[in-house]
Amino acid sequence: MAMDHLKIRVPATSANLGAGFDVFGIALETPFDIIDIEKSDCIEIVVLGRESQFVPIDPKRNTAGIVASLLKTPVKITIHRGIPLSSGLGSSAAPAAGVAFALNEMFALGLSRLELVGIAAQGEKAASGAAHADNVAPAIYGGFVIVHKDKIISLMPENVGIVAVHPEIIVSTREARAILPEKLSIADISFNTANAASMVVGMMKNDIRLIGESMENRVIEEIRSTFIKGYLEVKKSAIYAGAAGVTISGSGPTLIAVCRMDERKMIAEVMVKAFADNNVKSEAFITTIGKGIEIIWS
Repeated sequence: MAMDHLKIRVPATSANLGAGFDVFGIALETPFDIIDIEKSDCIEIVVLGRESQFVPIDPKRNTAGIVASLLKTPVKITIHRGIPLSSGLGSSAAPAAGVAFALNEMFALGLSRLELVGIAAQGEKAASGAAHADNVAPAIYGGFVIVHKDKIISLMPENVGIVAVHPEIIVSTREARAILPEKLSIADISFNTANAASMVVGMMKNDIRLIGESMENRVIEEIRSTFIKGYLEVKKSAIYAGAAGVTISGSGPTLIAVCRMDERKMIAEVMVKAFADNNVKSEAFITTIGKGIEIIWS
């Protein structure tokens, strides 16, 4: 049944997880955006909250507005931002995925989750330059997802501790993609493929140690880490404090650590300190693999 007003909670996401470049993604419990959608005579965007002054409100330039245009639905969209901008935590994907999901509910469009991923990915293309789905898919499906051609495979691991530490460093998604090589050696492909396969098994078994050990990525991680001051020191400090693995979230600069739930606070503290030792301010989110988009009011 169609409705006039909907409020949703959209989770931050982390793509790649080291091993699965442009293939793996997870939804996080925190941080998140809250989005209000109301029927209107035209598409209107209002952005409030964290770093809202830097988000375009022109519907043709805003990921949420582009989705509303694609679905031909005139609505007022109010985004209450909680996900850090340009963080590697899906800040541009969240509004695109959230609005695709919400409009499907509001206007009873009858679209499948897979169809919503495709539409949301087109919206995110405005921000990242490519219509990839490794952030919008976990936002819509929740849990851990594998994006493969026209399929989304999802799992819901439980009690996997995640620490996401966002440093005050600017990394452009477009630039982080542009510097990557077009080809890898057979040895590097083999290594990355083995880790990707191991990570899937780790997610299926809720094996935190196996998930962490499978996060290493050759070439891509090494190149992107050069954008992140203090990367090696932060990674080493987290491992020493008990993290099973550390990698760059998406294109960065956020680093994510996988650990037991009871280790998260200590690992967050040492990662923030390691950044501080490199004269970089940072913010830690103590979280876990969480659910996808939720309706919180209708």
